[in-house]
Amino acid sequence: MTRTREIGWLVARRLAFAVPVLGIVAVGVFLLAAASPFDPIYQYYGVDAFTATGADLAATRARLGLDDGVFQQLGRWLSGIASGDLGTSRSFRQPVAQVIAERLPWTLLLVTFALVVAVVLAVVTGTVAAWRQGGMLDRVVTAIGHAMEGIPPFVLALGAIAVFSLGLGWLPVAGLTDAGEQVTVGQVARHLLLPALVLGVSQTPWLVLHVRGSLLGALGEDHVSGARARGLPEHTVVLRHALPTALLPFVTLVGTRIPELVTGAVLVETVFSWPGIAEAVVTAALAVDFPMLAALSVLATAAVLTGSLLADVAVALADPRVAADG
Repeated sequence: MTRTREIGWLVARRLAFAVPVLGIVAVGVFLLAAASPFDPIYQYYGVDAFTATGADLAATRARLGLDDGVFQQLGRWLSGIASGDLGTSRSFRQPVAQVIAERLPWTLLLVTFALVVAVVLAVVTGTVAAWRQGGMLDRVVTAIGHAMEGIPPFVLALGAIAVFSLGLGWLPVAGLTDAGEQVTVGQVARHLLLPALVLGVSQTPWLVLHVRGSLLGALGEDHVSGARARGLPEHTVVLRHALPTALLPFVTLVGTRIPELVTGAVLVETVFSWPGIAEAVVTAALAVDFPMLAALSVLATAAVLTGSLLADVAVALADPRVAADG
């Protein structure tokens, strides 16, 4: 069986596995929302619920289908998905697909830049630390990495705002643009920098420590010792012989960090008022918005499964010794 066919079977198996997983997630979200003690009608009306008449509340409940059973609502939502309709968000009073289409690109922009920041910082810092094992930089990097593992992203976000926005005044506090300004590349880039750095740095400790440990292991392998015995310069030995070997498991680790990246993005977007999916998640949860919650949960699950699949495919392509049978 050729390598391409093996990878094709890997992708096919993962996709077949993803379909029931996504279905279970959707059903689970509906059931959890149904068990919530909050009545969606009050979140839908807001403060107006206290002045609305009983007849108005009853009519709205009937129009939104809130009097139907949870499985009836679920069945209606699933049948809509089959026809390409994700339903209508009760909290945003817009089609779910429209809410996602408006917000998802900003979340993808933030997550992409954050992932680039995390990977670059991890590879560079982890490599230098392993190269200078036992030195001052190695001790500092290791200490900071272990210390930051338990710091939530929102704590880093608040600290970054206090230092770089309120203290130094270098970067804006929140939002996509300055007040009253048009959405331009310059405005978005300036407002993106701080949340992307915060989200990227929040994911870096695990990656840095992994690169360092993996590279230290690779430096002791036979092919690296052979390169040294041939008299190759140390930087060539490290960068061209040891580092490629060390980065193979690193690719898989990046894929497994996708759930943390998604969770961190929600927290960072909330702190920085970034107009992505995070606000939709929080608003839908507070409003017990069944269609919106299910769609966002399925979307997040799909992102996690896709990240894991891409990482495994990348490793299989980079290292022929890895069997594509996951």
